[in-house]
Amino acid sequence: MRRGKRFRTAYERVDRDHHYTPAEAIALVKETASTKFDETVEVHLRLGVNVRHAEEQLRGTLALPNGLGKEVTVAVFAEGDAAKAATDAGADHVGAQDLAERISEGWTDFDVAIATPDLMGPVVSKLGRILGPQGKMPNPKVGTVTNDVGKAVSEAKAGKVEYRTDRQAIVHLTIGKASFDERALLENYVAVVDEIVRARPAAAKGRYLLSITLATTMGPGIRVDATRTREAEILADAPSGNGAGTPDSEAETADAAAGSEGG
Repeated sequence: MRRGKRFRTAYERVDRDHHYTPAEAIALVKETASTKFDETVEVHLRLGVNVRHAEEQLRGTLALPNGLGKEVTVAVFAEGDAAKAATDAGADHVGAQDLAERISEGWTDFDVAIATPDLMGPVVSKLGRILGPQGKMPNPKVGTVTNDVGKAVSEAKAGKVEYRTDRQAIVHLTIGKASFDERALLENYVAVVDEIVRARPAAAKGRYLLSITLATTMGPGIRVDATRTREAEILADAPSGNGAGTPDSEAETADAAAGSEGG
C-alpha cells in the first residue's frame, strides 16, 4: 500500500525495533499526529489467550478518567419512569418501538445503545443484525441492559467504553485525542492496562500481555514496553500536565493567563 509523504515522514521518526516507555510512546504519538484534524489516539493490546475457547475471551467495560475527547451520543430503549430517568441523565434519543423502527430503517447515528430488560425481547432483540456488527447491541454483561438506565447513561456520557478481544486476540481501544495533554493520555492508558490485567482469564496460560501498540488515526504504530503495567511504572516519566483531557492549546492559554495574573 502506497503511503503519503506525511505518513512516511512520521514513520521515519519511529524506531520500529524499539519498545518505548509509555511516556515516550505518548510523546511520540503526539509528535507524529500532523493532520489538520484532531486525530484519535488508539491502543492495541495483543494477548496470550486462545479466543476459540469461550472462557479465554475478554469482554467488559471501563471508565476512562479523562474521557474520550468527544461527545458520546446515547440511545435508550425505555418506557415510563425509566424513559424519564434516561432523559434526565442526558440521553440523546429515548424511545421503544418507535426508536426500534427508526433503526430498522437504517438510522444508527449514536455511539451507545442502552435498554431496560423488559424491552430486550419484544423490541430490541430484532435489531441484532443491525446493531451487532456495529458493536452497539445492548448487553447485560457490559451494563447496557439494566433497569438503572440513568446510571448507565451517565457512565456512557462520562467516557465509559466497551472492550472485547477480536479473532486475533487483540483488544482495540480509543484513549483520547491527540490534542489531550500527555498526562491525560497516560492516565487513560493506565486505566486500560489496569483493566486488561485485572480481567485476565483464569484459563489463560503463559505470557499474557504479548504486545502493546499506540497509534493515531493516520499515524504509524509505536511499540510500547508491555512489561510496564503498574501505575507507578507507567507514570514515572510523565509530565505534570493537567490530567483532565484538556487540549494542549487550552492548557497553555490557561498557564499563560495564570502567569500574567501572577506577574
